[in-house]
Amino acid sequence: MSTKKNEKIIARLRRKRQIRKHINGTAERPRLAVYRSLNHIYAQLIDDQQSHSILAVSDLSAEIQSKIKKETTKTEKSVIVGELIAQKATDKKIKKVVFDRGGFKYHGRIKALADAARNAGLEF
Repeated sequence: MSTKKNEKIIARLRRKRQIRKHINGTAERPRLAVYRSLNHIYAQLIDDQQSHSILAVSDLSAEIQSKIKKETTKTEKSVIVGELIAQKATDKKIKKVVFDRGGFKYHGRIKALADAARNAGLEF
């Protein structure tokens, strides 16, 4: 790995650590944690008091794979993931969440997922 890539990873992890100091998920208001890799996006609702993941969705999920076509962009996949996690959360009677962007900048795929989740009924 090049040093420039290592520096970017270390900077993101430092931002993530600073964010996690201030936000915490509960059973009533879980943390919506988002992770973005080069090709995929993952989102999960976490109860930090119990150290328990309530539910998780990614663009690799079976429900989403049926909606994805070959020409679907990564941003469009993020929108689908955001809508699905909001739908599953409302099925579990969860309306309010705390958004954890995981040290990533709030734009692009992260913003698309957050906006889709908000439009589908989640409050944060």
